[in-house]
Amino acid sequence: MTEENLWLRQIAENPGHSQWYIKRFRDLAAAGADLAGEARMIDAMVPRGARILDAGCGTGRVGGILAAAGHDVVGVDLDPDLIAAAQAEHPGPRWLVGDLAELDLPGAGIPDGFDVVVCAGNVMTFVAPATRVEILRRLAGHLRADARVVVGFGTGRGYAFDDFLADAAAAGLRPELLLSTWDLRPFTPDAEFLVALLVPA
Repeated sequence: MTEENLWLRQIAENPGHSQWYIKRFRDLAAAGADLAGEARMIDAMVPRGARILDAGCGTGRVGGILAAAGHDVVGVDLDPDLIAAAQAEHPGPRWLVGDLAELDLPGAGIPDGFDVVVCAGNVMTFVAPATRVEILRRLAGHLRADARVVVGFGTGRGYAFDDFLADAAAAGLRPELLLSTWDLRPFTPDAEFLVALLVPA
C-alpha cells in the first residue's frame, strides 16, 4: 500500500467517484436497505442528547440518523462533495470539510469534547497508512471523560486487525470491547469485520 490517502487517489483517478458514491447510498436507501446499523449501536451507547463526532462522515448517513434521534452531532470528512451531500440531506448537524490527520475542532471553534467518536464505513482503511496513529490520537484527544472511540472496518483492505490494535495502543487507546458486526456479535479470530470500542489507556 502506498503512503497516500486512498480516497483522494480514487478521486484523482476518477473525478466522478464521489458522485457515484453519493448515488450508491441514495439508491440503497430508496431500495429499503438497512443503512442504520452503526447508528443504532452508537445510539444505544449514550444518553439522549449526547455529543457525537462522526469521523469520516461521508454523506452523513450515520450522523444524520443520530441527530434525528436527538444527539448533538458534528461530522468531518475530507471530501467536499460528500460534505455538501450531508448538508443537503441531513440539515441540523455541523458538517465540516477536514482531514482527520489534522483534526482540531477546538481550533475550529468547537471546544466541547464528545461522548463518543464513531469512525464507520471503512474510513481507517482509506487514510494514508503513515497517518493512522496520528488520526487515532486526535480522535482520542476529542473525547470527554468516560467516552469511547468506535471504529469499524473489514478485512481485505490492507489493514490487518492486529496492526490496527497496535496503532490504537500507540495512540493511547485500549480495546474495551471487540465485536465482529455492528449488531453486537462477538469478535472471533476468523472474523471478516471488526468493530472496536476503544477507551483511553
